[in-house]
Amino acid sequence: MTPAVEDYIPSRVYTLKVNRRAFVASAATWAGASLLPAARSRIGRGRISAISDEIAMSPEESVAFAHHFGLSWLELRDVPGLPGEQKPYFFLPEAELRWHAKLFRDGGLKISFINTNLLKKGLPGTTLLSKKPPTPAVSQEEYDQRFANLAKCIQSAHAFECPYLRVFSFLRAEHPEALYDRIANIIGEMAHKAQAEGVTLLIENEPACNVGNSAELAAFLPKVPEKLLGFNWDAANALHTHETPFPDGYRLLPRNRMRNAQIKGHDILDPDQRVDWAPIFAAMDEDGFAGQIGLETHYFDGTKLERSHSAMDKIVKLADANARGHAAAAS
Repeated sequence: MTPAVEDYIPSRVYTLKVNRRAFVASAATWAGASLLPAARSRIGRGRISAISDEIAMSPEESVAFAHHFGLSWLELRDVPGLPGEQKPYFFLPEAELRWHAKLFRDGGLKISFINTNLLKKGLPGTTLLSKKPPTPAVSQEEYDQRFANLAKCIQSAHAFECPYLRVFSFLRAEHPEALYDRIANIIGEMAHKAQAEGVTLLIENEPACNVGNSAELAAFLPKVPEKLLGFNWDAANALHTHETPFPDGYRLLPRNRMRNAQIKGHDILDPDQRVDWAPIFAAMDEDGFAGQIGLETHYFDGTKLERSHSAMDKIVKLADANARGHAAAAS
């Protein structure tokens, strides 16, 4: 069960101590190892992850889910719980971070990616296409808090020993590409601060934002130095922009900068929205991708937990088959 509030209050005052130098060094090694020679890194069950609040109703249940499917990794976003009662992991106070980190560590699980909501707001001075009619963005206060919010997210990354934080590209505005230089300067400054703390920002292609598909990732990423910014690829998100995720979109990606990927439940379970991940796994292997691939179930009809089990069952079988195929080819 989720701990009571009093369980978060230590009997004496503790400070979250992180060996920053060791963390920075290990994170740099991890980031540099996200693309290895293809023969050294194959996608199997050991590379599969899942967003914990999509698969469970409590942190303990998310650990049990991972154990059931033989997973070594989880992604974090909100603390699992009832709708409306969830809190984002990346803004938790220190004592709560410590409790959750211990839970995952004791469960033998590592955290592959923290799905923050950084910069998923309107960019001041732009007009949002998501509003009907298009409406000027009014988010100056949150924009001004971006570095304070980043600092909280970095603290969570340290607590969970995770080198990757998600970032967005602001809510989609008129003429997104005209904003890329401005957005790149903002993200670049944040990424520089994160890198100094041993953390790498990963921009996600999100159709509600200014970088929504693979083609837009390919156009935007060269504007920020490779050492500062990677990306999380959500193949299904590209469908909303009428891009074919694979092979068309995938071929456009600067694949050496991919650090994480996500599979929607619909990719696996719904014939009319299906994305065929078998050839994608094979292409990722060929390109030497060495990161993790997380399930984002993404059902909102009350069947999320059931769908999570059904989708993960198919994903791990697909990953096992992929690993066996490579093993057979190598023998």
